[in-house]
Amino acid sequence: MSHDKPLVLDVDGTFLRTDLLLESFWAGLGRMPLRTLRIAATTFRDRARLKAELAALGPLRTDLMPVAPAVAEVVIGALNEGREVCLASASDQRLVAQLAADHGLSERIFASDGRLNLKGAAKAGALVRVFGPRGFVYAGNEATDMAVWEHAETAVVVGRVPETAALPARGIGVVTLPGGWSAAALLKALRPHQWVKNLLLLLPMIAAHRFDTVTLLPILLGMVAFSLAASAIYIVNDLLDLEADRLHPVKCRRPFACGAVPIRVGMIACAGLVLAALALAAALNAGFLGILLLYMAMSLAYSLRLKRMRWVDITTLAALYTLRVVAGAAAGMVDVSIYMLVFLFPIFLSLGCVKRLTELTLAPDTDPLPGRGYGRPDRGDLLNVAGIGVVGALVVFFLYSISDQGRMLYPDTWLLWLAMLPMGGWLVRMVALGWFGKQDYDPIVFALRDKFGLGILMMTLSLMFWAAGLWAQWFGMGG
Repeated sequence: MSHDKPLVLDVDGTFLRTDLLLESFWAGLGRMPLRTLRIAATTFRDRARLKAELAALGPLRTDLMPVAPAVAEVVIGALNEGREVCLASASDQRLVAQLAADHGLSERIFASDGRLNLKGAAKAGALVRVFGPRGFVYAGNEATDMAVWEHAETAVVVGRVPETAALPARGIGVVTLPGGWSAAALLKALRPHQWVKNLLLLLPMIAAHRFDTVTLLPILLGMVAFSLAASAIYIVNDLLDLEADRLHPVKCRRPFACGAVPIRVGMIACAGLVLAALALAAALNAGFLGILLLYMAMSLAYSLRLKRMRWVDITTLAALYTLRVVAGAAAGMVDVSIYMLVFLFPIFLSLGCVKRLTELTLAPDTDPLPGRGYGRPDRGDLLNVAGIGVVGALVVFFLYSISDQGRMLYPDTWLLWLAMLPMGGWLVRMVALGWFGKQDYDPIVFALRDKFGLGILMMTLSLMFWAAGLWAQWFGMGG
């Protein structure tokens, strides 16, 4: 590689492990969804105008965007040698200029200006006019960069671009740097550990004592459909939260925030997951499909707007958890008791408060949570709402125990009352762990991994089975 000629860097996928156009689109979607969609629909074929109008929707924190480590080393070496380092990108000139300033690069940039989309041959022409043929080193990452590499002294290739194999025969040096993404990183973006939350679909079957394969199998298929749909929503949520995640001490390591998976790959994966989830839901029954569509619509509304609204966000979380239970009833064709739903909702409301309490307790400073409507002063109010949820759930459970339906399913009512002790203990413990910041950012996932807490839940469930006479039915035990 030349040690005296300017180093010119492509931006998307080369200097940055992300794409400025897609960053602008998702940032705009989070701020002004309808206007962003209108711009995308009306200017899609005019790429330069599309990039300019999306960039104008609002500021982007280009200083937070992930830089490719290998490229950063090359840039530092060039700057130490006193060489000019320029950015040349098909992205909008305002964002490219801002990015160059963020990293102390040359003020001379080459970028799209709202009329000309500076890509391929257009970019090559602009660089040759300024630096001359073979007058620069160019770093890129895709086949369209061949038009530029053919006029460069040296081609710095990020990732695998088979077309560059022909460059040495033309007297153009080639330097290869690592790039690309992995399937493992994409799988992490799907958050498979969150799929355990779909065990909630089993609750109606357990509550109705329907322990048979005819009921279980469709519920298991429903759990798969919900897992696929949830992963699609997680991708959308992460793409809408790129800036907030990059400001977070833990979430900054998420695959899209750190650039481990390209945004474009995430969008394709999201579309595939949605189609698979809807196809599976339709194969079960219309009721389950309707609930899944409602779940996805509410989740999308939560990602776009509701999660930024104080108290509305935790209420929506509770509703989404409750919908999983309703979905389980629909999949297994099981009647779900209104008592059960009224009992579960305040529990989920409390756990939503626990989620925010944990985030606030673990926050590194007193600033409001990025992308959320809460700050440290709200911890007391969150604790109070969580406490109300705990008390409300226990009151509903007691009322159920003395109802006709409760007495029919659980003849030994006193055992249900006894089950309220470990149940209440588990709820209070979850709230306390959130208050002291001693659990995961997602209380449902934490609860399903917490061995001590699972022991308490098993004790509660055992007492309920005893009250229903199931131990006697299954094992001939007294009840």
